[in-house]
Amino acid sequence: MGASNNPCTIRPLVASICEANYGMRMKSMLVLFFSITTPFGIALGVGLSNVYSDNRSTSLIVVGLLNACSAGLLNYMELVDLLSYDFMGTKLQNNMKLQSWAYLAVLLGAGGISVMAIWA
Repeated sequence: MGASNNPCTIRPLVASICEANYGMRMKSMLVLFFSITTPFGIALGVGLSNVYSDNRSTSLIVVGLLNACSAGLLNYMELVDLLSYDFMGTKLQNNMKLQSWAYLAVLLGAGGISVMAIWA
């Protein structure tokens, strides 16, 4: 976020954190860690953005790897913590048609996000 020139980079992160289904204690810990690590990461990004050029291949690789790690963590949280709870419920386990529609919806959603990534 600190190395980005676009002020809208935080919106997807905030949306994904708000949709997480945790207890009050876990939410408090997440708020604490987010409050500590976010300013540190932004300061680090601002400091590093002054050191490297945006057009160099090394900086593009580093930014790409960091973006891939962030996306991977968010996908892991979505699939393991959020979707697994829904898909392992008795409502979906007992109804094959509903389960098929749910899988199709997940695949269409992932495909839609992948298509939108073309313009990101």
